[in-house]
Amino acid sequence: MTPPSRTPSAALFHDLVPEALRRGWAAEGHCPDLDLYALFRAHRIAAPHATAVIDAAGEVSYAELDDRARCLAAGLAAHGVRPGDVVGVALPNGRDAVTADLALAALGAVVLPFPVGRGRREARSLLGRSGARAVIALAGHRGAEPARELAALAAVPGELPELRTVVAAGPGPAPALCLSLAELLHTDATAFTPARPGPDTAARILVSSGSEAEPKMVAYSHNALAGGRGNGLASLLRPGTPPRCLFLVPLASAFGSAGTAVTLARHGGTLVLLDRFTPGAALDALRAHRPTHVLGVPTMVRMMLDRLADEPAPPAAPTALILGGAALDAATREEARRAFGCAVVNLYGSADGVNCHGDLDECAAAEGIPDAGPGIVVGRPDPGVCDIRIAPLPGGNSPTAGAACGEAGEILARGPMTPLCYVGAPELNMRYRTAGGWVRTGDLGMLDATGALRVIGRLKDIVIRGGANISPAEVEGQLASHPDVREVLCVGVPDPLMGERLAACVVPRPGRAPELAGLCAHLDARGLERRKHPEHVLLVTDGLPLTPAGKPDRAALRARAAAAVQAEQVRAG
Repeated sequence: MTPPSRTPSAALFHDLVPEALRRGWAAEGHCPDLDLYALFRAHRIAAPHATAVIDAAGEVSYAELDDRARCLAAGLAAHGVRPGDVVGVALPNGRDAVTADLALAALGAVVLPFPVGRGRREARSLLGRSGARAVIALAGHRGAEPARELAALAAVPGELPELRTVVAAGPGPAPALCLSLAELLHTDATAFTPARPGPDTAARILVSSGSEAEPKMVAYSHNALAGGRGNGLASLLRPGTPPRCLFLVPLASAFGSAGTAVTLARHGGTLVLLDRFTPGAALDALRAHRPTHVLGVPTMVRMMLDRLADEPAPPAAPTALILGGAALDAATREEARRAFGCAVVNLYGSADGVNCHGDLDECAAAEGIPDAGPGIVVGRPDPGVCDIRIAPLPGGNSPTAGAACGEAGEILARGPMTPLCYVGAPELNMRYRTAGGWVRTGDLGMLDATGALRVIGRLKDIVIRGGANISPAEVEGQLASHPDVREVLCVGVPDPLMGERLAACVVPRPGRAPELAGLCAHLDARGLERRKHPEHVLLVTDGLPLTPAGKPDRAALRARAAAAVQAEQVRAG
């Protein structure tokens, strides 16, 4: 049987940024202009015995990790994986996930990582829409058999027509129709020669848990990852000290793209990895491995703060906590700064192509200083990462005609980290990219008089109550300072009269039970106009639900709040 022809990678990964701009950023030194495996290999040669990965199984040196990656690359090549092929990877944080990243970079293939826990339907969608030729997945996970299920799908005509190879990871023999990752890791790689893909060609597809019916896939080049995203971490490093990064988020998430490509390949540091987050395991890792940087989402740090309250002493202070994925309120930021004794970085970024935060000095200078301005200050845009413009609302078709200083509008970004394009979705390229390659973030923000970016909220999350717009992020920022509130998200719930009303989903502090009247009195005292006050409160005592990428799941909360309000109305008659 003759295999189907492959989709040309040039067609799948069309760069929407003008080539002259890409080359200009490289010439200015914003990008290393090398592929990811070549960058990693240089660190392996310079310091072969340095620790690359620390996971549940122990430590792995740069030389050991490189040997594993070359063996896997040779094994995958023997089974038909070629430069430009898309290969899915659904593995937990650990050496196998990092090995897969490097092996695929060495092959010149394009890695499509997605967090373990994505459902079968979503995995099928991602692999099918990307034209993936192979996938590496767990043999078993929480009662499911992901590798076997994907192999069975690939065997059904028309289901995943491009998928030819399924690799199963985990103990025991590989399921039927699957290759064994353990066996591939023992391939003889003596004759293997790494590919040398162009630095502006596709290296990785980031999966965005956005508002589309299916997750968005965003293609990034070697330069955009090691250069643009790498520069974002560079501003948070102490001179002469390689980063030692504890990742609390999945490496397969967009936030996790700062793992293999940035921490290892760009900066020659060490990855400290937990295969599963718990607050206790995270604090144990801080004590045992003394990371310089901890990367997570605010919810994770709040859970760690609650756990610290029951422990005799905090761990040794890292250089910084880097928190993204959701808005970081001032109360949590100050509490974390005191508890961990380090700078707390409010990272604004997304898979779609934007990143902004303060450097270590700016973050330290801002600690404890109250801010009465709109939204949340996230720092000044770094041209080595991306420039930011504010497009007036409505419209904003021309980024060169930006909003005036202090005027709110849609945040647009373009720079060395800008992705190539959306994958398999030309309609998203039309919707979210401009003719000059700017990324439309869908976020509402403004540049203040100091040049700092203030993020006000998501345009799509705006709640329209009786024709008036309410930004949930603005209300959340004020409610987070209430002494009874540990965490809060605000969502709109349907209402027959007003269209929508605002509901506050509150995780209370231990032993507290905040009520609507008290929360609204707090907002009055903070000066928030009453039309923006929540009209319903949902106490979430089991913690906010999270997506597989570790972000708060607004859709799940919206459904839960709507059901609670409806039940309350039924009881009231």
